[in-house]
Amino acid sequence: MKFVISREALLRPLNLVAGVVERRQTLPILSNVMLVLEGDQLSITGTDLEVELVGRVQLEQAPTADGEITVPARKLADICKSLPDGSDLEFSLEDQRVIVRSGRSRFTLSTLSANDFPNVEDGAGGHQLTVKQGDLKRLIDRTSFAMAQQDVRYYLNGMLWELKAGQLRVVATDGHRLAVCTLVTSIDIAESLQVILPRKGVIELARLLIAENEEVDLVIGSNHIRATTSEFTFTSKLVDGKFPDYDRVLPKGSTKAVFGSREDLRHAFSRAAILSNEKYRGVRLMLSDNNVQILANNPEQEEAEETVSVDYQGESLEIGFNVSYLLDVLGVLRGDKIKISLADANSSALLEESEESDSMYVVMPMRL
Repeated sequence: MKFVISREALLRPLNLVAGVVERRQTLPILSNVMLVLEGDQLSITGTDLEVELVGRVQLEQAPTADGEITVPARKLADICKSLPDGSDLEFSLEDQRVIVRSGRSRFTLSTLSANDFPNVEDGAGGHQLTVKQGDLKRLIDRTSFAMAQQDVRYYLNGMLWELKAGQLRVVATDGHRLAVCTLVTSIDIAESLQVILPRKGVIELARLLIAENEEVDLVIGSNHIRATTSEFTFTSKLVDGKFPDYDRVLPKGSTKAVFGSREDLRHAFSRAAILSNEKYRGVRLMLSDNNVQILANNPEQEEAEETVSVDYQGESLEIGFNVSYLLDVLGVLRGDKIKISLADANSSALLEESEESDSMYVVMPMRL
């Protein structure tokens, strides 16, 4: 096994794959990446047994013999980063050691057999669809912030992917807020399918989707999801659990609609948040005709008060929210105006863009 590759050509797939590899591993081989040489294509694979990523790169000079071996992921990535731009790296396998030469530098890396490298099981069948990378990234970017982080309800530490005829919908919730984004696309499916992609899989997949206008092929099976482009193949196991019925959480009986400038509200909430309670992050909204007053205070008896002009007619209402949740939503929404739908002080708020939108956000109220 012997080949030459430019630093830049190796660094991009290596950085992507090294991101999957955990620093602390119980199995030594999981700290390694597998290098597979077939013809003029080099494949680099990393896994943590839950998520697997294969990066591919074409070699300019076809090597003479195929081969496969595993080497330490972080060390190889650090070597590549430390070499000067425009360097060529020459890899050779000698006595079960990988020798990397570049200019006057020489590195000898330990190896482990590629036969011991685990692969994420495929599972049977699956639904196939092809979407633009930019569309898929939008789905993830608009909802991933609402995923739980270390909730005992493990199925909340991930993202629901729901396939229905003609649409792919993703949903995330941590029990206090909910984010929904829908992509209209050609899916031919008899009955709807729901799967839960784990948090790490969501984050890694979002990192890969950088070629906005290029397509990605998805295969969604009963226990795995696979995304393939010309440059990588990403596979993740799915979370075995039942996601809550998000449709029941979406407010249905809202009687009050507030239209306001997204930027004005975002800046006002940001300023009020400075003097909110650091632990609970609560702010009080006082709605009256064409105005919303935002009040915050903390145990040090400090107070913030903001008044924002909005389009609202109706009876006055006082309601409390976690300001961080509101800011998260206003951070991912686009467009100049947003719509906030409310019923009463004890009901959740529904936030969306005031024009036609593919996204909906629900934030539960706080008692203040």
